[in-house]
Amino acid sequence: MKGEAKMLSDRAQSSVLVVSASQKITDLFNELLPSGTFNPIVSASSCNEAKRVLISAEYDIIVINAPLTDEFGSDFALDLVQDSSSAVLLLASSDIYGEVSSKVEGYGVMTLSKPLNRTTLYTAMTLAFATRARLRVMEKKNKSLSAKMSEMRIVNRAKWALIESLGMTEEQAHHYIEKQAMDLRMPKGEIAVNILKTYGK
Repeated sequence: MKGEAKMLSDRAQSSVLVVSASQKITDLFNELLPSGTFNPIVSASSCNEAKRVLISAEYDIIVINAPLTDEFGSDFALDLVQDSSSAVLLLASSDIYGEVSSKVEGYGVMTLSKPLNRTTLYTAMTLAFATRARLRVMEKKNKSLSAKMSEMRIVNRAKWALIESLGMTEEQAHHYIEKQAMDLRMPKGEIAVNILKTYGK
């Protein structure tokens, strides 16, 4: 496991929120997880406290040790996977593990049976780490696509403004924006914004 810890420490860090009424579980995570990879590790003792923590910060991985003092924890886990991009791990006792996992795993919540085995717990956290890393890549791609679509829309508006105001053809308007972007070394979106400021209605 030390070798795995070294490999993980060479990657990007993931922040962790441990929601547990038991300090023993929180201490286990702090002891087990390499700080070079999992940092910071923040704890909350109840669902309500966790919600307050999440108002001011987002966490890559959220671990819920069920049951909590103010609710069991499965509904909270489901809310998290629907409202955030965090990887969520729910810990449940072995006698109800099957029931709990069948309720939440279909929505993307990872479940783990208690009592905890250190190796199994570490493996689950590395899986959560990998899951969050994949989500991060997808988020980056989605943001990039969204930015491209936004630029395309504003460039099209600028083309139409040139066509209406200066009598250009679509091809001439396209070439004008491309040349301005090249000559001024500016993104086409910025050129389009300037055109709309001048010719937009």
